[in-house]
Amino acid sequence: MKLSKKAEYALRALVAMGRQAVGATFSIQDLAREESIPVKFLEQILLALKNGGLLRSRRGVGGGYQLLLPSTEISLRQVVELIDGPFQPIPCCEAALGRRAVCECGVRGSCGLGRTLAGLETLVRDWMDETTVAHVIAHEAAQEVVSFEI
Repeated sequence: MKLSKKAEYALRALVAMGRQAVGATFSIQDLAREESIPVKFLEQILLALKNGGLLRSRRGVGGGYQLLLPSTEISLRQVVELIDGPFQPIPCCEAALGRRAVCECGVRGSCGLGRTLAGLETLVRDWMDETTVAHVIAHEAAQEVVSFEI
């Protein structure tokens, strides 16, 4: 599984916003500069996150985007599925997980490959549900604490 650049940028923007208190306002230009994201691309991403219920926008002087939820409540799965759609290794997983009656390959029920990769799909989705933007921020803080000075 490889995330799209759009999903990666969405996560990076949310992590940057999550470092501040809920209610802090972020301009597109500042976020783009701090996270090295093209402004026009970031505009599209933030609009999608707003439409997905993760952000709100404020107009006027001092306007920009704000998180609607604390970083502890924004899962990676919410963000990735909002931008890239659901994780699905192969279409046959649909049948293996009971979302379709027949595999794409024609096997009624599900084929062995679909059943096997459905397990992977479930593991990845569960991990992405449990992992939040706050977890990413915590990993940043943990790395900053390490010092090798003599």
